[in-house]
Amino acid sequence: MTAAAEFEAANKQYAATFDKGSLPLPPGRKVTVVTCMDARIDTGKSLGVAEGDAHVIRNAGGRASEALRSVIISQQLLGTQEVVVIHHTDCGMLTFSDEDIRNKIRDGLGENVDHLSFLPFKDLEQSVRDDVALLKKSPLVLDVPISGYIYDVSTGKIEPVN
Repeated sequence: MTAAAEFEAANKQYAATFDKGSLPLPPGRKVTVVTCMDARIDTGKSLGVAEGDAHVIRNAGGRASEALRSVIISQQLLGTQEVVVIHHTDCGMLTFSDEDIRNKIRDGLGENVDHLSFLPFKDLEQSVRDDVALLKKSPLVLDVPISGYIYDVSTGKIEPVN
């Protein structure tokens, strides 16, 4: 069975008892979380976020520059008033450089992607600082609390990054 077929079966069960169709469009806790797409992070369970509570924006590395469009929409159209950036230990973004992935794509697919930045990083704490600073400095992001954390995939704990 494919993952898609498994998802369809699970969704049938979920939808059979679904009772949250009346949740409002704006997130109840007025917060946006920017985090990594890593499958080991369950944002809801690890942060106590339920359906309707927060916007959760996920991408490779939890990079703010890639999430900026969504953060702006979240604030301007849906009223969020806080941003939390979360990167994590054992992140794949620590394992390669732009040159590495560009070569892999060139060799494997025959495509030149030298114009793309994949936003890898070598220092986990600094990547959080950089992303928080990017959001704080952007004239497109409201002057709201913006904080950064590192999620430890081996313990489930988050630690603030200053």
